[in-house]
Amino acid sequence: MLEFVFSILVGLLALALILRWREPSMIYYPMREMEVTPEQAGLKFEDVWLTASDGVKIHGWYVPAAGTAATTILFLHGNAGNISHRLEKLAILHNLGVAILIIDYRGYGQSEGQPDEQGTYRDAQTAYDYLTKTLNREPKTIFLHGESLGTAIAVELALNAPVGGIILEEPFTSIADVGQKMFPFLPVRLLAKTKYDSLSKMPQLRAPLLILHSRDDEMFPMSYAQRLLAAAPEPKRLVELRGSHNDAFLVSAPAYRQAIANFLAEHRK
Repeated sequence: MLEFVFSILVGLLALALILRWREPSMIYYPMREMEVTPEQAGLKFEDVWLTASDGVKIHGWYVPAAGTAATTILFLHGNAGNISHRLEKLAILHNLGVAILIIDYRGYGQSEGQPDEQGTYRDAQTAYDYLTKTLNREPKTIFLHGESLGTAIAVELALNAPVGGIILEEPFTSIADVGQKMFPFLPVRLLAKTKYDSLSKMPQLRAPLLILHSRDDEMFPMSYAQRLLAAAPEPKRLVELRGSHNDAFLVSAPAYRQAIANFLAEHRK
């Protein structure tokens, strides 16, 4: 009996070590190949090359507004693909009359390096600095739009930089919560090196918040969004969508567009 228990413990320890070793590859799914550019969606754009505080060069696109825009959205994408896989969302936002800066984190698309938590935070801060220092955008005119993994990056950035508002699309509470759901028999909270702990940071937010989340999300349950909402200060709003984690913005396109349009109209200055 003791030998059986020992074998189980050894097996669990080995699995835990493997998960710790493979942690980055379980979180980040970058693609290097750029499939299309905004030009294919009829959008004018500029290639943007920035250097993060640790010297890593990151790539992005700046999509100017059709007219004179008072609002700029800094778009922080999810953990898979690269910026070339977000053209449909860029088109939706562009049609709302805003300028957009979208970046690839280190290791994604044409950006240098390999992704990690602190690196993605640096990349987002670098993009924000470009908007405020190079393009001279007023902080109150910048809205952060995080998608999936990008929601955690947007929350971190909002703690360190003033913004006009924060949009979290299909967010999660923390990597530990996601990992514990996937591996309920392991002490994931003790093992996980990567945190992306948005839930603990929510009470410190000092900008209006819009959460967009689908009840059909097969990756992150609605309870994640509800817990984030409950922890955040006012003003805040949760808009429920329909559709899967990756296509809710299309399945619920009218509600998605209207929610963002209303949020921008209410809080832009």
